[in-house]
Amino acid sequence: MAARQAVLGMDEGRFAYGSTTVFKGVSFMLDDARTALVGENGAGKSTLLKCLSGALELDQGKLVKSRNLRVGAVAQETDEALSDLTVREVLQRSLARIGAEDEDWRIDVLLDEISLKPEMAEHRYGALSGGWRRLILIAGAARLEEPDILVLDEPTNHLDLANIALLEKWLTLDFKIPMLIVSHDRAFLNAVTDRTLFMRADGMHPFKTPFSQAREELLRRDAANAVHRKLEEKEVKRLEQAAARYKVWAVKNPALNKRKNAIESRVARIEANHTQVYQQRERRLELSDGEIEAKVALRLRDLQVKTPGGERTLMKIASFTVAAGDKVALLGVNGAGKSTLLTALAAAYQPGAHYDRDAAVRFNPATRLAYFDQSMSDLPLDEAIIGYLTDIDGVTHQDATRLLVQTGFTVRRLEEAIGTLSPGERARLAFLRMRLMTPNLYLLDEPTNHLDIEGQEALEAELDGGDVSCLFVSHDRYFTRAAATRFVEIRRGQLIEVEDPDEFFDAQQQGT
Repeated sequence: MAARQAVLGMDEGRFAYGSTTVFKGVSFMLDDARTALVGENGAGKSTLLKCLSGALELDQGKLVKSRNLRVGAVAQETDEALSDLTVREVLQRSLARIGAEDEDWRIDVLLDEISLKPEMAEHRYGALSGGWRRLILIAGAARLEEPDILVLDEPTNHLDLANIALLEKWLTLDFKIPMLIVSHDRAFLNAVTDRTLFMRADGMHPFKTPFSQAREELLRRDAANAVHRKLEEKEVKRLEQAAARYKVWAVKNPALNKRKNAIESRVARIEANHTQVYQQRERRLELSDGEIEAKVALRLRDLQVKTPGGERTLMKIASFTVAAGDKVALLGVNGAGKSTLLTALAAAYQPGAHYDRDAAVRFNPATRLAYFDQSMSDLPLDEAIIGYLTDIDGVTHQDATRLLVQTGFTVRRLEEAIGTLSPGERARLAFLRMRLMTPNLYLLDEPTNHLDIEGQEALEAELDGGDVSCLFVSHDRYFTRAAATRFVEIRRGQLIEVEDPDEFFDAQQQGT
């Protein structure tokens, strides 16, 4: 049995890629809790995890860790090299990491524990759903590698609600080890973690509470610091005015120079120890709210949605309408056809077309559609960040620079290739391009997968405040409740309007 007195942390850690500093001055110490690590996209969370797991080395500072500490880690992105291996071969890699190659029987025990049939061990790993690929890696790291601490980077990515519920059970009930978890899923963090670390440019901020409570406390602290700093600035201004008066009076009475100098020393002490006020990077994630002239943005009638190869019908939609201003959440179990429906709708769109009255998919002729694919497969990874915007009609180099900086990109990075961006930065860039295309109807497939929490809140606010229409798929329970005005569920191949998503969420969590 692995030791449970794990010691892992960092003291004044710094890491840079070339001349670009990813993070600096980072200090923290983990305990035996399940700890959330939260921060803006680009703050360096994934890089920090790689430093903790030993995949990268700090430039400055040091790791603080107990001797022979064993860290189990699952990265955000799955290694494509695993695709052609069997499930057993993938799990054998976990055994090899601890020198237990000859204990293959443990794989069969693990598969039984996570309710997978024994024959699943011989299935090709790449043929599994994205959710089960992640779950197998997490189970292998947590069980087979016998870690002292488990480090997970965005573990809910590609998981449907049933698998998220299963993962929550694993992490809270089955895997009794300390953890460090990076996630932007607020409901998941509140359910799983009991301690929170906020990683910001002004350092690491620890709280011994779950995410929502910790964030409220951090915001209150920031607000109090801002008020205190204003009082300090007011006092400095008063003292400077007093010092200026004594300077004038000292011309006739040199003894007053002592009082002037004392006041100036006091000003210097206040400035040297002034309250630090955190300034969040200004990042605007805005959607276009171009108006749709008629009340109906999209109308479906007698639509059959088939699997990509056309072998099987996933659903039949007798009639369905998205009105101007509707924000519709599309619910359904994994494999029901949610993403397939969005892809089919995007493929049927013809800009400015007047559709036949008998067409299964009819867009309003005034509709300008934008489609966000969760894989962001349309992004040209070799193209420069700024070039991705300047090839839009009417967007100048100056316009693109201003908008990119407002969205959180630094000027020195604008000529870099899109492929150098983190998944979260790619998502922000994709939303910015969509905004510039001035759409009024959005099809969004898992839009929050790679957005940080601030980005998710900005997207929620834009959907709430604009006249834009939207049909979206999301496994993020918090976002779905906050953003949608209507809820429809794919149930037994039919599209059913429901009053709220709670019954569906509850059924998924209970595995029914």
